[in-house]
Amino acid sequence: MSKSLSLAFALAVALSSVSAANAAAPCRDAKGKFIKCPPPAAAPAKPTKCKDAKGKFAKCGTPGAKPV
Repeated sequence: MSKSLSLAFALAVALSSVSAANAAAPCRDAKGKFIKCPPPAAAPAKPTKCKDAKGKFAKCGTPGAKPV
């Protein structure tokens, strides 16, 4: 019982150290030296809603449609 418990504990410690190494990996170069992390990707722009001349919603790009 104690042998399997110590094996489970050793496995848990090994897995936690692997996940910590993977978390820091993006900010390291191929040799393992720290480098400046790349900036996060910009969020995609939300589509704008447009209204036509009558004030009703219309697809943007149609003639006479203006962004709201």
